[in-house]
Amino acid sequence: MNTEELVEVVLPGKVEPEELQVRRGAVPDAGPGQVVIRMEATGVSFAEQQMRRGRYYDQPPFPFVPGYDLVGTVVATGAGVPPGLAGTLVAALVKVGGWASHVVVDAADVVAVPEGIGAAEAETVVVNGITAWQMLHREARVRAGQTILVHGANGGVGSVLVQLAQAAGVTVIGTASARHHDTLRERGVVPIDYRAGDVAARVREVAPGGVDAVFDHVGGPGIVDSWRLLAPGGTLVAYGTASTRDDQGSKQWPVVKLLLRVWLWNALPNRRRACFYNIWAGRALSKDRFRARLRADLTQVFAALRRGDVTPQIAARFPLTHVAEAMRMAESGTVAGKVVLTP
Repeated sequence: MNTEELVEVVLPGKVEPEELQVRRGAVPDAGPGQVVIRMEATGVSFAEQQMRRGRYYDQPPFPFVPGYDLVGTVVATGAGVPPGLAGTLVAALVKVGGWASHVVVDAADVVAVPEGIGAAEAETVVVNGITAWQMLHREARVRAGQTILVHGANGGVGSVLVQLAQAAGVTVIGTASARHHDTLRERGVVPIDYRAGDVAARVREVAPGGVDAVFDHVGGPGIVDSWRLLAPGGTLVAYGTASTRDDQGSKQWPVVKLLLRVWLWNALPNRRRACFYNIWAGRALSKDRFRARLRADLTQVFAALRRGDVTPQIAARFPLTHVAEAMRMAESGTVAGKVVLTP
């Protein structure tokens, strides 16, 4: 008889971090084709910060359990699932539901974590790593010898993006606050303080002819500078609207405006390209192809982690029930890397 208890964090509405609720109950069962994962690490991403404010453009109705991804051990399998999967450390991308001690996931959506990689270390590169890998290699298609600009180079996605780019032989210019510049220099990044004035002019000093790709999670009016900084043949990858996190009004409108800009820029006769990246856009593929692509890309990221091309950057670890403190830290803008939640 299973004596374990389900512990999960519920987002009841637009609330302060301290108003997140901890709910307890019975551990769910695995249905056909499913597994139950005992969570060992999940994290606080920018998506959850937006969801708390009701600002994530396609979040589910309140109340719900947030948590974009998780790493944990398979403790139960449903009908049709190879029983050998039980006991395996796996990672899964779930979009919501990861902030829980036990999570039910389709077996086809889990990826085994290679031996030698801990749960917290793996957690830092699940959604962040897939995002970085796909933007670099599927959207911008970077090549050795190119130069790119990464906004928020010290952040969860940015720090992985920087390392994967450097492993591919790419020169990286990165924006970050001044407190992170020494760390970025140690990694070979050319740092630019986004608070110190004309970022575009500083980038032009380093790359007078423009850059081959810009990765912009900020959105807002600054996206125009990102477009103008592209060299001929360059690609702008927009993947967020962080500048509107605290805005009021429609949560869809900032994304719609960004999509309209992307459409307009691509419609103009020029040698540059823009795209809006969303990890779930691949669902336009068949379900099997979408899953296969996610598994392949996360496998590549885990391989980079094992080779040492990527160093897991854990900003802090908190127990799941201390999620308010974790959220406050993640939202402070003072940390580098991923804030990780553990059981």
